Amino acid sequence: MQAKFPLRPGSTLGLLGGGQLGRMFAQAAARMGYKVKVLEKGDCPASEVSAYHIDAAYTDKAAIEELRQTTAAVTTEFENVPAEVLSALAAGGACVTTPAAQAVAIAQDRIDEKTFLESVAGVPVAPHMALLSVEDADLASPDLFPAILKTARMGYDGKGQRSVNNTKELKAAFVELGNRVCILEKKLSLAKEVSVIVVRSLTGETVTYPLFENIHRNGILATTIFPARVSTKVSETVRGYAARIAEMLQYQGVLCIEFFVLADGSVAANEMAPRPHNSGHVTIEAAVTSQFEEQVRAMTGLPLGDTSPLCHGVMLNLLGDLWFDAHDNPVEPDWATLLKIEGVKLHLYGKAQARHARKMGHVTVLGATEAEALSRAQRAAAVLGLPEPV
Repeated sequence: MQAKFPLRPGSTLGLLGGGQLGRMFAQAAARMGYKVKVLEKGDCPASEVSAYHIDAAYTDKAAIEELRQTTAAVTTEFENVPAEVLSALAAGGACVTTPAAQAVAIAQDRIDEKTFLESVAGVPVAPHMALLSVEDADLASPDLFPAILKTARMGYDGKGQRSVNNTKELKAAFVELGNRVCILEKKLSLAKEVSVIVVRSLTGETVTYPLFENIHRNGILATTIFPARVSTKVSETVRGYAARIAEMLQYQGVLCIEFFVLADGSVAANEMAPRPHNSGHVTIEAAVTSQFEEQVRAMTGLPLGDTSPLCHGVMLNLLGDLWFDAHDNPVEPDWATLLKIEGVKLHLYGKAQARHARKMGHVTVLGATEAEALSRAQRAAAVLGLPEPV
């Protein structure tokens, strides 16, 4: 029996993936009166705050069937959930998945993703080529270098990537990455990196957030500034592209798209993440509606919320390195001093063990003005021993 949408509060929502994104989704869902059933193997951040936990792998057939039979709508918090699992959940029309399998399949393959963005959606991307074998390296134009070689599938936070400057380095990197299918992308002259979050509902209603300005270190997002310090033209262009991409994908749910802003003021799409995004964490306090509340609204058939900023915000990513001193001895960050700073909001993800480069939490720093938010963020970074955020 198919459920009637919009789903009423009190309904159970399915969640594939139990990490921190799932945890924040479950918190938003609970606040709106929904229960969450998370599918994840073992204890996880999301299970701590969810009503139900199916302790199994994403591909476990019995677990998938339980989720399909007991929830009317399922969402994801992890971009590498197999698309076939989403197809199985949606079989027979008993369960709606946001996003749907076909959209996730495109986002999971960087070659398909680039083809879709450029050829279907008409969105500019960096010059690139696919490499199916090491011999394909000889076909690379010298104009593509310097470049980044990326595995076509899997890989995030800088994993599965190598910088290359010529054909010789390209061949060596391809072998180093396991002779897997890859994409070679030309390095562009960047002014900054931004992301945009677009939300599209079951009825096709679409909203976009103001842009997020992102600063990465070692391939991992370190700082987000919201709203981004970009021109009105750049903002309108990127938000327009995002709405077009969501429409062409027939996307349902929360989608993040990373863009490069080039030195000449033009933009190029980088990658899509078919889920809420690290850069959007700042919306929990700094926007009228957070990305996680939008995720709940989109999958339940409710009207989407207002994405306007309430204030300026800076997000600082907290990696496990902060839990170790210079000699690799365990230490605890000075939360008390941090929380004395005006406008600071601390989010810890409930992960039992800190590891280097592991995302353990984030800090959002709020301010009435951009200058105030940045000044407070600099003070917060100093307390935590983080590099200058800007």
